[in-house]
Amino acid sequence: MGLGKEITVTINGKECKSTFGKTILEIARENGIYIPTMCYLTKTLPIGSCRMCLVNVEGVDGAILSCQEKATDGAVVMTQSPELYRERQNIMKLYNVNHPLECGVCDQSGECDLQNKTLEFDVAEQPFTARDQHRPVENWGHVSYDPALCIMCEKCVRVSTEITGDEALQLKFGGYSSSIVNVKKEKNYASLGEAAAVCPVGALVDTNFKYRTNAWELTKIPSSCSHCGGGCQMSYEVKRDEIYRVSNHAEFSTLCGAGRYGFDYANEGVSKDKEAFENAVKAVANAQSILFAPQISNEEALILQKIKEKQGTKLICHEARAYQKFMRAYGSITGKNLYGGTLKGISGSKAIIVFGTRINNDAPNVKYHINMASKWHRARVAYLHPMRDEEMKNIVTQFMHYAPGSEEAAAAQLVLALIGQSDDMPQNVASVLEAMDPETLAAQSGISNEEIGLLQKSLIKKHGFSLVVGSDLYAHPRAENIAKLLALFERYAGFNVVCVPPAGNAMGVSLICDLDDEIEGNSVGYNVKGDFTLSALGEGDLDMPAMNQQEGTLTSNDKRVVPMHVAKSYGGYVLNDIANALGLEAEYTIDYTAALPEAQGFRQEAFDNLPDHFGITGEEHRGYLLNEVKVPADQTIQAVESPKNLGPVVYHCNPVEQFSPFTAKCEAVTGEAQLVGSAAFAEETGLGDGQRVLFEIDGVTFKRVFKIDTSMSGNIALNPNYDMGLSAALLSSYRFKSVDFSSTKNEEVGS
Repeated sequence: MGLGKEITVTINGKECKSTFGKTILEIARENGIYIPTMCYLTKTLPIGSCRMCLVNVEGVDGAILSCQEKATDGAVVMTQSPELYRERQNIMKLYNVNHPLECGVCDQSGECDLQNKTLEFDVAEQPFTARDQHRPVENWGHVSYDPALCIMCEKCVRVSTEITGDEALQLKFGGYSSSIVNVKKEKNYASLGEAAAVCPVGALVDTNFKYRTNAWELTKIPSSCSHCGGGCQMSYEVKRDEIYRVSNHAEFSTLCGAGRYGFDYANEGVSKDKEAFENAVKAVANAQSILFAPQISNEEALILQKIKEKQGTKLICHEARAYQKFMRAYGSITGKNLYGGTLKGISGSKAIIVFGTRINNDAPNVKYHINMASKWHRARVAYLHPMRDEEMKNIVTQFMHYAPGSEEAAAAQLVLALIGQSDDMPQNVASVLEAMDPETLAAQSGISNEEIGLLQKSLIKKHGFSLVVGSDLYAHPRAENIAKLLALFERYAGFNVVCVPPAGNAMGVSLICDLDDEIEGNSVGYNVKGDFTLSALGEGDLDMPAMNQQEGTLTSNDKRVVPMHVAKSYGGYVLNDIANALGLEAEYTIDYTAALPEAQGFRQEAFDNLPDHFGITGEEHRGYLLNEVKVPADQTIQAVESPKNLGPVVYHCNPVEQFSPFTAKCEAVTGEAQLVGSAAFAEETGLGDGQRVLFEIDGVTFKRVFKIDTSMSGNIALNPNYDMGLSAALLSSYRFKSVDFSSTKNEEVGS
């Protein structure tokens, strides 16, 4: 029987229609039938360690595990019986052997699966005993592990391996003394917060939350993460206007370290300053340019667009503008305003090409889906970049190094090797491709034809291809032709293509605002330094609310419009107040939610009508998916231009979990703002380890300590910008930049 064929299964007398390939547990949940579990996690492969999901199937001797057993057509299943109840009760008794009676102080108390199932199965006494073990609590940085509370369900190990891909947690077998071990303690992975989130007991908990308050005293405020562009589901857990922690629906969704720990960035202690507000209104009314960062809601972006329409003001958001131009060029080939790929398409792929992004840093939620494909489907993952990434080595099957600046040639190589000339292509596209010389392209990019050939061979007999492209490409001097070349994969090769937007709400801004390239005249900056500055960072002329102090929506990299809710109070003015003073007249910022442009795929949905939950089997009911929008497709590409040799380059790349000046404010989100380069870079530039350097890019001055990282290769150095405050969003150029350090004033400091 083929996958996807309809079957009928009878569960507890109820006829259930489903598709072949699903487990009994999945079909039961689809139909609202309860089967108890302790180790099952929807977003990972079935674990089968708890045996609580035992069911009886007519004609089958003994009970079977419903989480692992695929249902067959005509099967008759019973999920409840006296025998199954006793079996589950005994399992719970074993789980409770020597389990410390610490419920009064345990951080999981009140939301503990062990508590709930112990009561559900009426475990009132303990007939089993075992010699107690010495099991000291371990501090792993962001999380703490108490092996005495661990029931060895393996959820944390599966998340660490299958989802986040840090592969830090392993099982240490030893019978009753078995435990979980962290084999990468020195890394202090913030991603282990996700492992703690799925722990059904209090064995793994967030270190900073431990013993601070009771779970039932906290109010959960559902929202969406605004840091990286993923718009991931999250809930702020609040008491007396203080955020104690961030949680997620860990059964179905996943948070990176920034989403989980980067919550303390609110603009606090603000009151209404009438004089400053009046000055702000005058400044906006007289501004020739409004500069703003992509850390902004869809509604505020629409307010700025309406100000532009009213006054003719130029709107400047460099990252979003580069993305906007890239996607317009992309759409000129595909005939759609956005890419057609999805994150689910990535995790279901058998082969993935990652190009033009340090994906683990730029978009962790996309990296997680690449990891899922690797672990679930043994997907081939080709990673094209000027730098290797040690955090991707357990996922990547082929690393392909190209020279900074040569992305256009590398894109052309991929097109020639994996698509070639399709009969469906217009003549002008086919003729340009035909004129391309593989030897010349290989010389330009540094990717040999042998490497390309190896990639071709690795994809033979594979199906389900994805292409993930990122921010390295969007501000490239040849970005538009690169976009057109890569769009051929979607149009003519059926690839699941995802063009990962830059951090923040860059996708939403690119769809809503008519953005400009150049700043003119006097300016107002919104979370960017301008002649007059509106700032949620507390460094401007008029305070504004941070993203966790606003209601509104974001547009995620999965093309979904998702809601945000207020987690911290705010006493000052908001952008909508300025807009109203200028005559736009909307009582609340969220009044603009229903006015988001239909022509760009948004729906006329009121904010209060947006759903924000998951279905019982993981279907996402958060906001809505953008409608597909058709655009004119001229289908023209250009010949590849010969790239310049950039020599030693500085690469704008933030540390993992750091995305903006807002994450820079967060106490638990770590990262050092240093210029970190290879030994080759140090030799070429003459910089010494520990040397303090001062240099300028796009008019932004960086003061850095240079550190040599011997694990890095290539003539390159990583330069973060998350710590640059109101100057961070002024950076507008290609991420790889030549810098002449010989003309900078440098001084030696201690290493």
